[in-house]
Amino acid sequence: MNVEIRPYDDGHIAVGFPNGFDIRLLNAVRTVPGRVWNGREKLWLLPAGKQAGEILMLNLYQTGLFSMDEDSANGGSAEAAPWGQEISAMREQLEARHYSRRTAESYGRWVAAFLSEYGASAAEPGQSQINEFLTNLAVRRKVSPSTQNQALAALLFYFRFVKKVNPVDLSSVIHAKKKPRIPVVFSRREAMSVIEHLDGSKKLAAQLLYGTGMRLNELLSLRILDLDFDRKEIIVRHGKGDKDRHVMLPLSLIPALREHMRSVRELHEKDLADGWGRVELPGALAAKYPSAGKEFKWQWLFPQKNRWVNQETGEQGRWHLDESLMQRAVKQAVLEAGINKNASCHTFRHSFATHLLESGYDIRTVQELLGHSDVKTTQIYTHVLNRGAGGVISPLDRL
Repeated sequence: MNVEIRPYDDGHIAVGFPNGFDIRLLNAVRTVPGRVWNGREKLWLLPAGKQAGEILMLNLYQTGLFSMDEDSANGGSAEAAPWGQEISAMREQLEARHYSRRTAESYGRWVAAFLSEYGASAAEPGQSQINEFLTNLAVRRKVSPSTQNQALAALLFYFRFVKKVNPVDLSSVIHAKKKPRIPVVFSRREAMSVIEHLDGSKKLAAQLLYGTGMRLNELLSLRILDLDFDRKEIIVRHGKGDKDRHVMLPLSLIPALREHMRSVRELHEKDLADGWGRVELPGALAAKYPSAGKEFKWQWLFPQKNRWVNQETGEQGRWHLDESLMQRAVKQAVLEAGINKNASCHTFRHSFATHLLESGYDIRTVQELLGHSDVKTTQIYTHVLNRGAGGVISPLDRL
């Protein structure tokens, strides 16, 4: 099984699978931040730069399909193998403590970046190295406070549970200064205008983003069984912090959702007729229920257009719609709608919360629907209500 990696343009590298790929290779690319699928050339485009390349190589190593030792003999990095072993050990510790998959991926990227920067000397890290790494994130890379805190949490977990040492003196770390930022919010007219510039399943997905306040990855991870038409609710499983919650099912979308599910069923039945139709199941369900992966209720609500193919084994399957495709479609829809805001898929979530508060719903209800652990996180939306600056009459208008 081969992976082709080559320069694409000034800002991207191209990753292709000339002999086909399986779900492990797909996930190795899908977890690289900033990746974009080029459907015309059947290539993944990754940001050009050291960080994306290192994450990709680490992910490929962890699939177990490649040997870094062999790569080293052919001119590759001899230091990559111990890093992969360290990250694998850390992920085992994360899984043992039931951390979410996305948290494990994020922690792995930060620890890989740390080991990449300090190399072999990081085997016995000094306190100064940890402080220097975190300080550089704030001073040189200008990361946000939350990003720096995530990197700190990843390093602390790694050293405490993998290296069995406990860094305690972090007083010299220069922390990124946290500044209040007002979220970008659509007006109701703008939200509907963006949605109307989408079509097909992407339009339905955008309607659900605005109508439920789900995060994009939560929406795309929905399966057929997560929709309860009788109770008029959607179950969001393994959300941020690996928490489940319920959100409302917009009544106006029920006919469109039923029609969409009929098309998904037809696609699934075609896959079954072709000898496939199995999807990946969460946790240990595949071992407990071996045939469940072919049942309709476990299929993705938004399946990808084409099946992935493993040319070596002939195995085929489907993943859900990739986040980058939805993000790109919404960006284009914002431009076509003539909206001059730095908006994205997440803007629908901000708009959902703001419009509920404007309609008089209490903040604790909105907090539960969004899945926030602390009501302080939800309070940011009180700054963009009409009762704020937009609800005050300017003295100039009274002249």
